[in-house]
Amino acid sequence: MAYDALVVAAHPDDAETQMGGTIAKLVSKGQRILLVDLSDGEPTEFAERGVRARQAAEAARILGVDRVSLGLQDRLVLDTPVVRLEVARLIRDHRPRTVYGTGEACVHPDHAAAASIVRAAVFLSRLDKWDEVPGGKHLADQEAWKVSRLFFPHCKMEPAWSEFAFAVDVSEVYDRKCQALAAYESIFDTKGGDRLLALYEAEDQYFGRLLGVRYAEIFRSHSPLLVEDPTVFLPGIHG
Repeated sequence: MAYDALVVAAHPDDAETQMGGTIAKLVSKGQRILLVDLSDGEPTEFAERGVRARQAAEAARILGVDRVSLGLQDRLVLDTPVVRLEVARLIRDHRPRTVYGTGEACVHPDHAAAASIVRAAVFLSRLDKWDEVPGGKHLADQEAWKVSRLFFPHCKMEPAWSEFAFAVDVSEVYDRKCQALAAYESIFDTKGGDRLLALYEAEDQYFGRLLGVRYAEIFRSHSPLLVEDPTVFLPGIHG
């Protein structure tokens, strides 16, 4: 099945936390989105094994997207040739125009690994002659696929970015992002008022304030941005 975009993240809830509003907005515009969780996110703080997977499925339903997991071990996700090829194979299978990874990370090692895995997989997916590469048979039966754009949302466990390539106004769909995150009762104290969720929302409000909207999610781009028509930009708060 073809998808317009793949969102590759280390754990269930990472995609929703980092760019849940953008995902909801893309879906509202008719795009097909696949969330790829590198790990199963186990163990969790507030539930037994298996609950987080059900909550991830519910969050995907709320956002209107599909979801798969590579089943790697949470806390021990590593950037290896095997994992790179698995993600590259998914890219070739689903042929997305855009791939979203995880922004620069140093706090959580799984996030740091996810960032480098996605960069490598996007590059490897466009190469041919895998039958001539030791260990490359995983991709030898597929056609190469070149992704048009690789973007990175800000990982909210990391320090705030002072510079970013663009931001998405997610004000109108922010309730859906909050609903998707609220599904994760195995990791967030959704009834008592979770501190992390409050901080995540504060970041989206902060960047929204910089841009003159209620909520915004920020992104960096793997390659410089190029537009055919400079009138696509929305008005800036200071011109």
